[in-house]
Order: sequence, then structure tokens, then C-alpha cells
Amino acid sequence: MIAKETSKQLNLGDYVTNADGLPMLVGEKKVKPENLGRDYGDMCLAADGFAQVFPEHKLLIVECLRELGYKVGMTGDGVNDAPALKRADVGVAVHGATDAARAAADIVLTKDGLSTIVQGIIVSRKIFVRISNFLTYRIAATLQLLVFFFIAVFWFRPVEYMPGDWETNPNFPDSSAWPAYFHMPVIMLILITLLNDFSLIAIGYDHVLPQEMPCKWNLPALFTISSVLAFIALISSLLLLGLMLASWDSQNMFQTTGLGGLSYGQITTSIYLKVSVSDFLTLFSARTGGGWFWSTKPAPMLLGAGSFALACSTILACSWPSSEIDNIYALGLGYRSPKVLAFLIWIYCLVWWFIQDACKVAFFNLMVKYNWFSFNETGRLVLPQSAREYIIRNREKDMMKSAKPMAH
Repeated sequence: MIAKETSKQLNLGDYVTNADGLPMLVGEKKVKPENLGRDYGDMCLAADGFAQVFPEHKLLIVECLRELGYKVGMTGDGVNDAPALKRADVGVAVHGATDAARAAADIVLTKDGLSTIVQGIIVSRKIFVRISNFLTYRIAATLQLLVFFFIAVFWFRPVEYMPGDWETNPNFPDSSAWPAYFHMPVIMLILITLLNDFSLIAIGYDHVLPQEMPCKWNLPALFTISSVLAFIALISSLLLLGLMLASWDSQNMFQTTGLGGLSYGQITTSIYLKVSVSDFLTLFSARTGGGWFWSTKPAPMLLGAGSFALACSTILACSWPSSEIDNIYALGLGYRSPKVLAFLIWIYCLVWWFIQDACKVAFFNLMVKYNWFSFNETGRLVLPQSAREYIIRNREKDMMKSAKPMAH
């Protein structure tokens, strides 16, 4: 009854039986039975707990599960627990355990009770989530930058977007022809990377929710989610670049709304600002997994680091002096009309951020619904068919048997 009540309190299940039927060490040398996993594996997997066991039962249960390929944890405090603690993948000796148990264990608790184990599991799962968020963002940011500049170099030819009368047009601001292909000054790429890394440092202190089930790496799913985030940011950057290069077209939005055509220097700094802002906003989308970006409040350190990076990028884009860097003209957005351009780029980035986050959430839901990349297969124990059949055959009689007091 004590074992059943303990199992109930821990939400382990109520299939608790006594030690009848469990294997024992055999022979004078006390060795484990042959074919231990084959003969007793279903029993050890099916039962939620065993009561009134001997020390060798504990050892053989651990050994049986290990033979089946499972990772096994063991907790104990006495000399008789030492063999099982030693054999388990992770042996945990509780506070006040004997020297033998402490020596055999991998972990020794220094506080009373078992809550420390629970706390350790929660902390480790939070660390796992932080690492996963870091990788998701790092892959998304890298793909966004690399693929965007790769496509931009080969697809967009700025010189072809210039008005035909640019040399005589008094409204055209540039005195020289635009470059044959689009590229960005190296210093701007370095600034994006440096500010990006500055924000990433703070992700280790972020607020995260531990997963309910044991954590398990699913790299195909992680890479796909990163690709979805990168793809949306990439599309928005390419659209903005094309729109800005065509700003002198009479049918372009810049002309129809009265904003006017852009200098190539403005286009350079605008794309720098767009890529920077999208990059940093992607971090706040990647950190929440399958939830919306507002589902988990970011840690003050991460929020501060991200805000600092966004502020620096905006100030640099607005105040960049008129200059040619790597033979690329750059001009701060605050020096020439339309001076609201930085604000408009921010609005553009925020709108696409919501679209990016919505696509991420939708893709997560599809992975859950259709179990793409085996997404629903977490580290939770899934009983084989033979163990489920064992429960059907033996549960009722085992429960009745364990309810009877043992004979003395």
C-alpha cells in the first residue's frame, strides 16, 4: 500500500506489484540470469513500480532495462543500493546516504529529500531549450544573410534601375552611375555581426519554459524551423531592395506616394537597417519555439541587449556620413528626403516580423499534426507492443496479488 500511494503521489501510475516473478542472481557466483532482457523485459517495462524487493532485484531490474537499450537512473541511500547505483547510467545518492552508496553513485545530493533531483531536471531542460533557441536563431540569421546577399549580387543590377535621363535630370541626386551589381560595404556586415553576437550572449540568461517531456534532439525539425524564419526575412529584404532600386519608376510606390526617388547611398544604408532590424527581431521569434513571440516574457538582459543592438543600428543608419566605402556609396537616412525613411523601414520590418512569427507557429502546428520529422516522438518512454500485451494479460491478477499481505 505504501508503494502504491507513493507511486500515486508521484503520478507514476497505479500498476504496482510485489517482487514475485522478478529474477534473482543464480549460482554460487551470483551472476545475472541469461537472456535477462528477453525473459523479464516486458515485466520491468510494464509495471509502474515494484514493492517488497530485495537488493538483487534492484540490480537486476536496472540491468534488465539496460540490456533493452534504455538509459536508467537509480536513487538510493543504503549499502544494499550500492550495486544498483553503480550499474545504473545515473546513480543518485540522497542526502545522508552511506559511504558505500555515495561512492557508487554518480551524483550525491547535499539537501534532504528528492526535490533536488526534480530541480536538476528542470534546470537541465531549461538549458536544453536555451541551446535549442540559440541554434535556431544562429542558423536562421546565417541563412538570411548569406542567401540574401548571394541572390542580391546575381539578381539585382542597380545600374539598370537608373532613370534614362539621370545625367540631365536635376532631381537625380547622384553624380555617378550606380554599380553594376548590388553589394554592401564590409564594415556594415561586420557591424551586423558584432551587434548580433552581443545580443546572443544574453540568450543564456533568457526566461524559458522547460519541456514537459524528456528532451531529445531533432535536428531536421530545428533546421527546418530556422529555414522558415530565414526565408520570410529573406523575402522581405529582397522585396524591399527591389522596391527601393525602382524608386525612380513613375509607377513605383515611392513616386505615387510623393516620397520621391532615392539616392543609391540611401538604398545602401536602408538595406543595412532592414537586414539588421530583421536579424534582431528574428531572435525574439526564435526564442519561443512553437509559441508566439509574446508567449514568454524575455529576460531583462536579453531585452536590453536586443534594444541596444536595434538602437545602435538605427542611429548608425540615420547618421552615417556621406562616403564611399569599398567603392560603395553610403548616405545616412537623416540627411536627405524622405527623412521618414528609417521610420517606414521599421514599420515594414515589424509587419514582416508578425508574418514571420505566424509562419513559424503555423509550421510548428503542422509538424505536430502530421508528425513531420517524427516531431511528436520525444524522450518519453513508449512501450513496445509486447509490453502492452503483458499489461493486458497480467495487470489484473498482479494488482490483486499485491493487495494481499505477504506471508511471514
